[in-house]
Amino acid sequence: MENKDLNRLKVVLAEKKRTNKWLAEQLDKDPATISKWCTNSAQPTLANMIQIARCLEVDVSELIRK
Repeated sequence: MENKDLNRLKVVLAEKKRTNKWLAEQLDKDPATISKWCTNSAQPTLANMIQIARCLEVDVSELIRK
């Protein structure tokens, strides 16, 4: 099975000129957790995706791979 990126978090962070560390601070999460989300080795919950979208001022749909 081909390994596809499931979220676009890394791309959106870059577009918004924000870092993993910044997002970790905003969400009160461990930076390692954010790193796992950005590399798609783990996926955030829907509740976390909503928080991420608010922090980055984007729609949740922009964070999900189309």
